[in-house]
Amino acid sequence: MNVKPDNGWFYYSMNRRSPAWTGVPFLYNFLVRNKGAGPYGHVIPAEEVQQGDLVQLKFAGKTDFGHTLLVVSVGQPADPSNILVAAHTNDADNRPLNTYSYIETRGIHIDGTRR
Repeated sequence: MNVKPDNGWFYYSMNRRSPAWTGVPFLYNFLVRNKGAGPYGHVIPAEEVQQGDLVQLKFAGKTDFGHTLLVVSVGQPADPSNILVAAHTNDADNRPLNTYSYIETRGIHIDGTRR
């Protein structure tokens, strides 16, 4: 657990959690910059994601990425029609990435975790 209040990785309850649990930019910043406890990763094109990685979406009219999806399966060769994701908003599981309306994607490959 990484209990830094602004850029850590912890969840005790809905009212006691780090911003990385609910904010897309906070999650991105935590994962790609984390040198301490918790998960860490690096940015990759969405077409290179693997099962367990994340895809973040940017929507039309927005300047920041606004949604994070968990990759549950990837076909070969990978493309948005066979990258299947899970998400909590509008409960989705095994949903093809290409069924979302987005203008840009970024993948985050999870390299591992630290204690």
